[in-house]
Amino acid sequence: MTDADLLARHKAVLPSWLALYYDEPIEIVHAQDRRVIDSTGRTYLDFFAGILTNSMGYDVSAISDAVRKQLDTGILHTSTLYLIRSQVELAERIAKLSGIPDAKVFFTNSGTEANDTALMLATQYRRSNQVLAMRNSYHGRSFATVGITGNRGWSASSLSPVKVSYVHGGYRYRSPFRALSDTEYIDACVADLVDVLETGTSGDVACMIAEPIQGVGGFSSPPDGLFKAMKEVLDQYGILFISDEVQTGWGRTGEHYWGIQAHDVVPDAMTFAKGLGNGLAIGGLVARGDLVDCLTANSISTFGGNPVAMAGAAAVLDHIADHDLQANALARGNELLDGLRAAGNPLIGDVRGKGLMIGVELVEPGGMTPNPGAAARMMEETKSRGLLIGKGGLHGNVLRIAPPMTLTAEEAAEGLGIIVDALAAIS
Repeated sequence: MTDADLLARHKAVLPSWLALYYDEPIEIVHAQDRRVIDSTGRTYLDFFAGILTNSMGYDVSAISDAVRKQLDTGILHTSTLYLIRSQVELAERIAKLSGIPDAKVFFTNSGTEANDTALMLATQYRRSNQVLAMRNSYHGRSFATVGITGNRGWSASSLSPVKVSYVHGGYRYRSPFRALSDTEYIDACVADLVDVLETGTSGDVACMIAEPIQGVGGFSSPPDGLFKAMKEVLDQYGILFISDEVQTGWGRTGEHYWGIQAHDVVPDAMTFAKGLGNGLAIGGLVARGDLVDCLTANSISTFGGNPVAMAGAAAVLDHIADHDLQANALARGNELLDGLRAAGNPLIGDVRGKGLMIGVELVEPGGMTPNPGAAARMMEETKSRGLLIGKGGLHGNVLRIAPPMTLTAEEAAEGLGIIVDALAAIS
């Protein structure tokens, strides 16, 4: 069967809104380290890692061995109605790593489900359905998380179980405050937050949720310190602060283990997923114990915290620590950022990010007009040269570069060269 045949079958039985990359989509059938092979036998260097999920790369023996060891017990699943030793042990590790006092952990199967849980807990705790979110944000595809997504391209419905108000700050490149200094920018965004609270809400808001670096929004982020300043305002109102660490967690940003740590603030809750499982379905929430325990109804998680995912996730945490991958993410990320900024291509409007979360915003030469066409051509050009990257941003004009955290210096140079050559080809 050809990829064209498989694509036809895909279109016949799967939703029309299920996005596929490339004019001729590919099927990945084998992978090793940071490289993947498609059904035609072509090899690609992977700079998107399954949307930041294959954080350690592919076929990592320590992780595979941990999963096989669990499979050998014959137990893939028991449910949270029974004690799961590996779940308790992983929760203990994450609670300690979070820095949140008296933290408790609840495991889910995805970032969407983790954020949905965070909203349920916050609204119950505060007895309010009002939520603050950032413009240009993305938090998932469930009914509630779509309702707090500040990016129209990913918000399919205006209907929502929560009442959301959006504030400035997460996307600086096209912000009305972009020309201000870091300090002035923070002051302006905090003033906007106060204005929204006083004019657009009844005051008793449940929470504010924010990505330290916006993922789908094009790897955009505010100056360090913004969320600390915002939390000072939130605390005055008793409003909870939730950091969405689905993409920024586990050291990927290089400078810090959690993205929010760049702002010198401890949130009331953090959500996580993606890279923790290195491809296994896992998500979760770590939060203050009194917040996690605020539910009065019974609840379980059928698949969340299952033994297989727990075994793999524990091995991922070990691998990050044993190989100092946070430092590697910082070093390789700086090499890529420096090289992209030095490219001097007129299509590049902005190069941003931290560690191995890098966004390249493409514009019409000589201005700031978004250039989604150039981003689409870059996807094809890099693919033809043997490199897989991602695409996003409010206007679909941002290249998203997020290789596995195990990326080598040689692979970073190889990928950088391909991106620079592809940019030159479409200029």
